[in-house]
Amino acid sequence: MTETDRARLDATVIGRVHGVGFRYFILRLALDLDLVGWVANEYDGSVRCVAEGTTGDLERLAAALELGPPGALVERVITAWGPAVGGLGPFTIASGAHRGD
Repeated sequence: MTETDRARLDATVIGRVHGVGFRYFILRLALDLDLVGWVANEYDGSVRCVAEGTTGDLERLAAALELGPPGALVERVITAWGPAVGGLGPFTIASGAHRGD
């Protein structure tokens, strides 16, 4: 893929990722990168992120998911890559299991 190709990243972040501002950290970056999609806390304690944009911007997002904000402890990130399918609106925080950020 080239930098101008659009793709989709579906990622689940496992570790200490609730209550540390993880969703807001990802929201700010995704907005800066002009991505569409969402990030949400999951009931199992993970954070899930679905985003579409250029491959290069999504790779930057994926790298940030591996690190997280200060206070987070990322143990593992499970990623699935595919072609952009559309249907996502402006990047937002979706309703999730935990609203503690």
